[in-house]
Amino acid sequence: MCGIAVSLGPEADPVVFRRMLATLSPRGEVTETRYENGLLAGVRRLPVVDRDRAVQPWVSADERWLLCYNGEVFNHHELRAELTRLGHRFRTVSDTEVVLAAYLRWGEDMVTRLRGEYAFAVVERATGRAYLVRDPLGVKPLYWARTPGCLHLASEVKALVGYGAPVAEVPPGHHGWAEADGPVRLRPYVDLLTLGAGLPVVDDPDEAALLVRAALTDSIRMRVDTDLTVGVVLSGGLDSSLAMLHVSEMHPDCVAVTVGVPDSPDVAYARRLARDLGVPHEVVELRPRDIRLADVREAIRISELTEYGDIINAVVSVPIFRRLRELGVRVVLTGDGSDELFGGYPMYHQVGPEASRRLFLHRIRNLCRTELQRVDRASMAYGVEARVPFLDLSVVELAMRLPIGLKMRAGQEKWIVRHAFADVLPSYVRRRPKNPMSYSSGLHERARLYKPLFARLHRSFGYDLLEPVRRDFDTVLTRCGNDLDAALAAGRARPDYTVLEHARDLVGAAKWNAAPVVRRLVTPRRTP
Repeated sequence: MCGIAVSLGPEADPVVFRRMLATLSPRGEVTETRYENGLLAGVRRLPVVDRDRAVQPWVSADERWLLCYNGEVFNHHELRAELTRLGHRFRTVSDTEVVLAAYLRWGEDMVTRLRGEYAFAVVERATGRAYLVRDPLGVKPLYWARTPGCLHLASEVKALVGYGAPVAEVPPGHHGWAEADGPVRLRPYVDLLTLGAGLPVVDDPDEAALLVRAALTDSIRMRVDTDLTVGVVLSGGLDSSLAMLHVSEMHPDCVAVTVGVPDSPDVAYARRLARDLGVPHEVVELRPRDIRLADVREAIRISELTEYGDIINAVVSVPIFRRLRELGVRVVLTGDGSDELFGGYPMYHQVGPEASRRLFLHRIRNLCRTELQRVDRASMAYGVEARVPFLDLSVVELAMRLPIGLKMRAGQEKWIVRHAFADVLPSYVRRRPKNPMSYSSGLHERARLYKPLFARLHRSFGYDLLEPVRRDFDTVLTRCGNDLDAALAAGRARPDYTVLEHARDLVGAAKWNAAPVVRRLVTPRRTP
């Protein structure tokens, strides 16, 4: 995966462009550029597939087209074979070359053939037009900003804020054309708000279990197709444990990494599973007092997130990927997305089936700016490629065909996932209740102490050129009785927390952080 930057138009400035690309330097290891009149293109490349020859920007054999590409297309072997049969001659074995070859053969229809996590721009060098594409779930980012006589594209907001112009994103599952002086015309090729509509419901538990098992196993298998070490972000919960179980079977070289307070539930469960599997396990031990304002500020700078809860999760995530970088791990799998798909949150089970479906789809549509943005920024800030097998489009579409009764049964969330893998999951994992990462790691309340400062820190980096920090949608939804329309309206009416709400939150966090100190003071010391 990579960080990509493009400036199109007669006013493209090489000096400013170099600064823009330098901002993305943590995302890769090799800087590759191409400077032409009215076209500046560059990539900070993280070599993963065909590491020596997959140079970028990639130019077509006839030199008409140029590609800047971030991500990976996991079915590139199959696409390469098909394109070869159709007469295309390849110079590398990289997925980068396959992406451009697919565009040259099938045009815009190529997006229906790609399976992966990607964002890219195909530029027609003679005209300066650019064809923009982002993967269906928005795992990989792509943003743009416009200044007089120039259109700028980049993988992160921080690369564009120097222009001082409003920043916009290419939405997930969208593609279309952009010009230096014309409009950016994008349209969906996957509509996340209608996924599964019109397809038959799978309501038989055994059939659903077989389908879930096959889809997730295949998704993980595609994501471990590498000769590099594969890491797993392991919390010891259901989702990351499933990823770890599969990776340990499918790949000869893997490692697990966990973050948390030494005696936290996450660390305890993760240690046990890694030990049972015989997988090397790295634990990043943090105590609440280790999290300081500088760590919060850095997490906001890295993540560019716009909801308070996501920022707190980023504070906990950053140390994981920092440690992976120290270990030399470039590829890692996470369990993100399972809760959104398979009913890991109470709100899904507190409303009727139709309202529940709307909540599922809303969460999925917004993952690109919440969980997935956290994973992308925190991982790529340390040159680590994070892959999310639960969010393969095949898994997402299947999940939307399952009734809520298979996702929550007998009071147990994500029941169908537990049922599908009941024979391979250790009982202590299968029975472990849902516990959000930042809470079960023991670090959430420490980060919450700094919550009133989040919006100010976010603005200090210029990220409000895209959008400002706002209240957590889950909090608004709960206060609106899980009514999606009412929550959306309330969020627009009052986007940020009030001073009183911040004060109450701060008092709660302060009490939690003071409790260990009070216990130490009142607990009598034992005499030897």
